[in-house]
Amino acid sequence: MAQDMTLLWGSGSPPCWRVMIALEEKNLQGYNQKLLSFEKGEHKSPEVLDMNARGQLPSFKHGDVVVNESYAVCFYLESQFKSEGNQLIPDSPAEQALMYQRMFEGLSFYEKLNAVIYYEWFVPEEERHDSALKRNREALATELKLWEGYLQKVVHVQHAHTNMHACTPTHTCARSNIALFFTSFQLSSGSHLAGQSFSLADVTVFPTVATLFRFGLSAERYPKLGEYHALLKERPGIKASWPPHWLENPEGQDALKDV
Repeated sequence: MAQDMTLLWGSGSPPCWRVMIALEEKNLQGYNQKLLSFEKGEHKSPEVLDMNARGQLPSFKHGDVVVNESYAVCFYLESQFKSEGNQLIPDSPAEQALMYQRMFEGLSFYEKLNAVIYYEWFVPEEERHDSALKRNREALATELKLWEGYLQKVVHVQHAHTNMHACTPTHTCARSNIALFFTSFQLSSGSHLAGQSFSLADVTVFPTVATLFRFGLSAERYPKLGEYHALLKERPGIKASWPPHWLENPEGQDALKDV
């Protein structure tokens, strides 16, 4: 199976890392892969453009099927290899709903991170303003507080699901309540973004969280994010796909130490 797959990727890229984690979680090791350099512009090479007209990484191919967007690849792998490795989409409708919610919120999270750490990369020198960077940092801080709050709550989905089905017209159970009877409790070992099970929400959002700490985010200021990072970085599929240049230089940077 994996021998029919090809992944073109870049080290430290959260979108690339998402795909690599998904491949590990589905036990699809042994795929063909090529590490390319963003700094050398290799993501714009003919080899990449032949698979991905946008000239972006990751670029992924399975047989004759080409899938390039990282979320799309993750969904594709879970759909095509459901019986392989770990289940990444929960069975419970409530837990699925939370997984999808966190996944797509994760895109905003990633964009706000990039707007700070890659400001000088994306914005030409003549267009840079301290006030703009300040706004970007404030937006990231607001986003971080949101995720810190999410991680203070782990959704007890089975409890919610049971209560929903127990409702009858004679009960004032308020089925329309978006909270779905979610029960909150403190983050503990084995807790993940969509409940107790590791899911595609973790596959797609963890690389953003890891990048935050790579760039100096304070675990003292954001303790729940710090706990989540410490918990998941020991997971085998994440350790196996850890960015190689991070392993070579584990110190990272301090761009986010004051956020």
